Amino acid sequence: MKKLFVAAALISFASSAMAQDAMKVVKPDGLTWKEHPIFKGAQTAILIGDPTKAETIVQRVKFPPNYKVAPHTHPYAEVVTVMSGSFGSGMGEKFDSSKGEILKPGSVFALPVKHAHYVWTTNEETVVQIVFTGPGGIDFIDPADDPRKK
Repeated sequence: MKKLFVAAALISFASSAMAQDAMKVVKPDGLTWKEHPIFKGAQTAILIGDPTKAETIVQRVKFPPNYKVAPHTHPYAEVVTVMSGSFGSGMGEKFDSSKGEILKPGSVFALPVKHAHYVWTTNEETVVQIVFTGPGGIDFIDPADDPRKK
């Protein structure tokens, strides 16, 4: 009986240690901001995951004032949280800020797979946090709007 108790205790401690190794904590002062690979002038910080892999991704994107992202879709569903600034969000295949909504910090919106949308900032820098399951990707409704082709 004593051996069974010792074995159970060892398994319990090992499981606890493995769970702590699996946990990742990211603090704001530990973020590494880099030039966004698609949105020129914006910056990104990957908090969790690898956007090239099929895993959970948590990233932050810092947009400068008066920034526009043309209508596009993603091959994944996403949840976007406005961390700071004012973030415009509109749905559809044509950019029309009058049909969108300005979201303040703390606002959250969720988009299904391949849902056409567009975003913009107002006169202040804006940071959003985006959560999705990779791999990442973006398809612009009008290929001429794709900044990678300019």
